[in-house]
Amino acid sequence: MADFITSTLDYFPENILIDILSYLGVRELIRTGRVCKRWRRLVKDQRLWRVVDLTAWKGVTSRMLWVLLRQYLGTGLRCLRLRGLLLSARGGAFLSESWLKALSSRCPRLRSLSLLHADLRGLHSCQLLPTTLQVLELRGCELPQGFFTQTPLSPEKQAGMASTAATQQQGRVQTGKVPASTSGIAIETMVLDNVPSFTDQHLQSLASWLRLSRLELRNVLRVTAEGLRRSAAQETDSGLNGLSRLKYLEIGHFGRPGAQLQMASLGLGVGWLGLEELSLGGKEVGPGLLSASRLRDLKRLRLRCCKLREMQVLRSCRTLRDLRRLEFCEVFFQVCPKTPEREGEVERQGEEGREGGTDSGDDKLEENDPVPSLRRSLAALLPQCALVFTNCTVTITSD
Repeated sequence: MADFITSTLDYFPENILIDILSYLGVRELIRTGRVCKRWRRLVKDQRLWRVVDLTAWKGVTSRMLWVLLRQYLGTGLRCLRLRGLLLSARGGAFLSESWLKALSSRCPRLRSLSLLHADLRGLHSCQLLPTTLQVLELRGCELPQGFFTQTPLSPEKQAGMASTAATQQQGRVQTGKVPASTSGIAIETMVLDNVPSFTDQHLQSLASWLRLSRLELRNVLRVTAEGLRRSAAQETDSGLNGLSRLKYLEIGHFGRPGAQLQMASLGLGVGWLGLEELSLGGKEVGPGLLSASRLRDLKRLRLRCCKLREMQVLRSCRTLRDLRRLEFCEVFFQVCPKTPEREGEVERQGEEGREGGTDSGDDKLEENDPVPSLRRSLAALLPQCALVFTNCTVTITSD
């Protein structure tokens, strides 16, 4: 009993202590490492630094980043989220070329990088980022012109990247994963949210990224329909041009009322080879529905945070016969009161879908459907398509 009373944390195994420390944030971890030498050693365990989120820590300067990189970040880092000084009263430099180079060498397993309110105009190219990145998220950032342009590397840089790849050989054998290519950008997922400096020129330069398969554009106001047309994957005499490897595309505009709307989703009207999943949000839903019929490889369509009429959805889905999944997320359906003319039009839409097809039946309909008539009509038009309604509401209009 006396031994139990006098027991302290020194009796706990290190694995349990590391599990306890994993619930602390970055600031609390650094403070915990000042307790004693043993805790300082435990805090530097790379299992605690796999996912580092500094977005809630305001005022992180370049000096703090150097301290974190030299003392704590290492081979265990997989995901890094940083908050810049773009909206801070301090200002000053945030990310430098030397720090990014040190990050690449000290953290060879970094896969995801998220930057919030970061001024990247001091970096001339995205090729300064770690070559192992597979996911890049930019939210509220400022970009220079030509930031995404991929240029041939110098022999010195190629030699440095080759040496970095050699140091990762042991990790690749253990995990069985294929490393990022040293000949180009290996980013597969790009997220751009409220980046005012992102233009059509930046979008077209992404065509040189051979592994880019997922692109999310939210509140990117300077991307136009013409820029989207020029970036679409098209078959030409010289081969497949544009973003030919893109499988998922999201276009959303959730800006303030009265903000300029480019209706960039109208650019989908030229078609997009290989595009299998499309997500439209906000004010881009209406123009995007008009152009979605030209996407012959489209299998999944997601509509979110918008207002739709029942007939608007039915008319747009008549040509999407190969669709396999249709999602409505936080959609406000505007339904007119039932009249003989409206019921006849809805019935004609359903009869067009049943011609030459199979009727899915009404016994599978959910009792709490926001718009039961819409689901019945869509089930007739798209018998092989799964319909999903999430947090949708219905308003009855007199129009």
